[in-house]
Amino acid sequence: MNLLVTGGAGFIGSNFVHHWLAQHPNDNVVVYDALTYAGHESNLEQVRSDISFIKGDIRDFDLVVKTLKTHNISTVVNFAAESHNSLAIVDPTKFFLTNVMGTQSLLEASRHQMVERFHHVSTCEVYGDLALDSNEVFTEISPYRPRTPYSASKAGADHAVRAYGYTYSLPITITNCSNNYGPFQLPEKLIPLFITKAIQDQKLPLYSSLHNKREWLHVKDHCRAIELVVLEGTIGQTYLVGSGFEASIDEIADKILEISHKSKELKTIVQDRPSHDRRYLLDSTKIKTELGWSPTIDFESGLKQTVQWYEKRRDWWEPLLESLPIIEQNWSLLKTN
Repeated sequence: MNLLVTGGAGFIGSNFVHHWLAQHPNDNVVVYDALTYAGHESNLEQVRSDISFIKGDIRDFDLVVKTLKTHNISTVVNFAAESHNSLAIVDPTKFFLTNVMGTQSLLEASRHQMVERFHHVSTCEVYGDLALDSNEVFTEISPYRPRTPYSASKAGADHAVRAYGYTYSLPITITNCSNNYGPFQLPEKLIPLFITKAIQDQKLPLYSSLHNKREWLHVKDHCRAIELVVLEGTIGQTYLVGSGFEASIDEIADKILEISHKSKELKTIVQDRPSHDRRYLLDSTKIKTELGWSPTIDFESGLKQTVQWYEKRRDWWEPLLESLPIIEQNWSLLKTN
């Protein structure tokens, strides 16, 4: 297979590239990434000789078409996206440009080159949120009710992908996944933020909505799910990918401090961000029954492995701290600024 992985130098994308090459060493893998603050070629250092790398924006139609032609791409897996909710509140335009218009441009290029499969990686957040005491779960037919600029931009991308499937018969599939964690995740996201703060004996900033929950899935299990959908998923279908394991912000902080042998006194409360979703939970029955997928890494051991990775790889994350574009702030100032 000749595979194009867009956003392949980012967190989930680079993990997917590592996974795919381990499972399919004879495939030709092309990584296409704009190398914004969230993408780093160093994430691909161990497989650099096994891939082709193109630096480019998915909105660059001509470059995408050239890449698809030159490498005779049959399958596109799209990870390219702006993904940090807090940054989306400060700079929403960037998110709609990349996540909606960028995805549409990539779809159009893929249509022109008649790729055999276009797989789009999305998020559980497009469905909105659930009450903390709700028995409801999201399914593949749940209505879209995004509440943040990030989730709205991802929802727009999902709609564009389906539209190209219906209108142009582009062979598409979509996965919507729960929150991921694991190696190579920037310390702007909750788990690596707490881990790196704990390592440095700095305060862990917990939103005031301490009991908001997320469903957590190790990135390697997510990569296995995407691989299955690309190879065996039904054209035109969406598959939800979740572990079924939920934990609150407070519980995550406590567990990381316990693994790191640090005091709970490092926890501090900060102002909640606007439209902070309360809870997501996915019903992953479809991918389990149709494709035989199930998570293999339990949260307890996965989190411990992740903490150990960040403890060993200070050389990776410490230089990135100054390049992160946002810190949590007094959100009430947004209206006046």
